[in-house]
Amino acid sequence: MQSTKLNIKNSKGLQLQAYLEIPANQKPHNYVIFAHCFTCSSSLKPVKNISRALTTHGFAVVRFDFTGLGRSEGEFADSHFSANVEDLLAVNAYMAEHFEAPSLLVGHSLGGAAVIVAASQLDTVKAVATIGAPATTEHVKRHFSHQFDEIAEKGDVEVNIGGRPFKINQEFVEDFDKTDLPEITKQLRKPILIMHAPFDKTVGIDNAQQLFVNAFHPKSFISLNDADHLLLKEKDSMYVGNMIGAWVQRYFDTHDNKILDTEDQQLVAHLNLKEDNFTTFIQTKNHNFVADEPVSFGGDDFGPSPYDFLSAGLAACTAMTLKLYAERKEWDLQEVFVYITYSKKHSEDLMQGREKPTRFDHLLKKLKFVGELDETKKAKLAEIASKCPVHKTLLNDIVIDTEVIA
Repeated sequence: MQSTKLNIKNSKGLQLQAYLEIPANQKPHNYVIFAHCFTCSSSLKPVKNISRALTTHGFAVVRFDFTGLGRSEGEFADSHFSANVEDLLAVNAYMAEHFEAPSLLVGHSLGGAAVIVAASQLDTVKAVATIGAPATTEHVKRHFSHQFDEIAEKGDVEVNIGGRPFKINQEFVEDFDKTDLPEITKQLRKPILIMHAPFDKTVGIDNAQQLFVNAFHPKSFISLNDADHLLLKEKDSMYVGNMIGAWVQRYFDTHDNKILDTEDQQLVAHLNLKEDNFTTFIQTKNHNFVADEPVSFGGDDFGPSPYDFLSAGLAACTAMTLKLYAERKEWDLQEVFVYITYSKKHSEDLMQGREKPTRFDHLLKKLKFVGELDETKKAKLAEIASKCPVHKTLLNDIVIDTEVIA
């Protein structure tokens, strides 16, 4: 994934900080705008995770900070709901001028309400996805409803939202009453995906029901099971991104992506050192996958490590070889499990006598068979497992040539 920092001016001339993230092949088939949740920012880890997941589906994603939040200019009091929608329109206009008009809007919480309103004003938007969105914009006012009198009396008042202080004013409060979200949802008439956790304590599941009832087909709902409102568990945010990426294929022309030039080789790996720690995107002609390092090593753990891929190649090749052999012998091998563990060992540990102890790369392969197989057949399969092509390659003397491409 490649990330580019953008500075976008909104209708009031304020700079909105944004990041455009594109697939590793640098050939997105469609563009997406992501609207973050109320009082959040685009740097929130779940926002990054969802964006990252969407790029693996071939989308380019622009995530930005609303006015007065994150690193965007302005005051939070100016970040009322109408301003959020205006910011979305400004980002859309910028993308249409400099890249391509976004065709999908994704919004989290209040951002979900904002993308519904923005989509109703943008002909180029073909679909909308919401995550934990409220059914009415007035829902947000409960965060500071106990201070309504004080706001009306004093004007600018500091309120506590999500454990953080924010200054708001009467205009900020009243603006939430100006938008008839249920009616706009009814008139939207675009494919909409509503994602919500049944036990969301911040925005109740009844909001998802109201949105779904108001929306016209094609509409879809996906339950987020036990996810929290902010999707703080990585598995939840990655799931959301992947499900949106899969759902929207139904409505978009996602023509074949042109991959990065592999220079006539089998695959290409791409790492953006400015944006990512170790996250590396790998592509073959028809497939893409992600490699990373665990958090303990300084990575983000977005994918298997390089040695995981090495072990995976051996495991996959072993399983396929055993399938072919068992089928040829007409043996009742129904399932095979191949467990691989990579480690460094000393020659003494491997009982290889040497004058000077030497460290070896060691791969431990364990096999589990399911089927009606006697011990003789299992022993033969274990022998065949050592004859798979990748196993043989790893035991051979390997020559690796390295060239620099200008």
